Amino acid sequence: MKFTAEQIAEILEGKVEGNPEAEVSELAKIEEGGEGSLTFLSNPKYTSFLYTTNASITIVNDDFEVEQPVNTTLIKVKDAYKAFSTLLEYYNQIKLNKSGIEKPSHISDSAKYGDGLYLGSFSYIGDNAKLGENVKVYPNVYIGDNVKIGDNVTIFAGVKIYSETLIGNDVTIHSGAILGADGFGFSPGETGEYSKVPQIGNVIIEDHVDIGAATTIDRATLGSTIIRKGVKLDNHIQIAHNVEIGENTAIAAQTGIAGSTKIGKNCLIGGQVGIAGHLTIGNRVKIQAQSGIGRDIKDDEMLQGSPAIGYSDYNKSYIHFKNLPRTMNIIHQLEKKMNNG
Repeated sequence: MKFTAEQIAEILEGKVEGNPEAEVSELAKIEEGGEGSLTFLSNPKYTSFLYTTNASITIVNDDFEVEQPVNTTLIKVKDAYKAFSTLLEYYNQIKLNKSGIEKPSHISDSAKYGDGLYLGSFSYIGDNAKLGENVKVYPNVYIGDNVKIGDNVTIFAGVKIYSETLIGNDVTIHSGAILGADGFGFSPGETGEYSKVPQIGNVIIEDHVDIGAATTIDRATLGSTIIRKGVKLDNHIQIAHNVEIGENTAIAAQTGIAGSTKIGKNCLIGGQVGIAGHLTIGNRVKIQAQSGIGRDIKDDEMLQGSPAIGYSDYNKSYIHFKNLPRTMNIIHQLEKKMNNG
């Protein structure tokens, strides 16, 4: 789709300086902008590129004054960075605004769905599933029996949602994610064999949750695995059975959380963190990347290491870790002097 400078200025409540009929159909960085592209300038560090860019339209702050001629049409706004972010969101909504039911795909006769459904090819919706308004289901998605999905949910290609899963409103699930697979439940026998423990619970995803690509969230043994409102999950995260993650907690890639652990609100968890099972993690906890958590954590703690210790303690200890060879050499020298007495 193409937009003119005049149309964009109207969306952003900005003012055009240059050609109001200049057209753009793509977004670009200011140093890489070409004809037909839209860019922005908010960081003074990139000001020089304004005079060399080939972008057709550039968004700038309303107090910006050019010091030499420019070839690009300017749109002046109160905050160029926020304005460009608004356009990115607007562009994304247009790009993802698909509708209709592609073939081949399958919708059970007992399933129900609201207006604005997009169902991509080779997707499957099971018995008694219920989808709300404006749900976008991309190709090769599996939605099992009795799944409930709210409004304004986007499910990208290849996602698998097992039976009984409940998903709220305004949720985004990226490609390859798996919701509701069996938890890792096995009972060891006397001779070393394992018997499967049935996993008959479900997964609950509340509103405004983002789930990254290839992340897995296991169904509960009994009850529910719960991802609370506003949680943000990166790619390749493993969340085991009966875990509960509190509101607005963000977790980076490759983190693993073992079964029945409860994580509080507004926590920040770095990449490749390992959290043992049956723990309670408090609110506003910060865990640095590659840490190992094997104990309960109180509110507002900041941790690093494996096993994790207090963040400031870790930094103090690290000074000694890295100086250990030199320290040992000094000790050996002192021992020699003492022995030679």
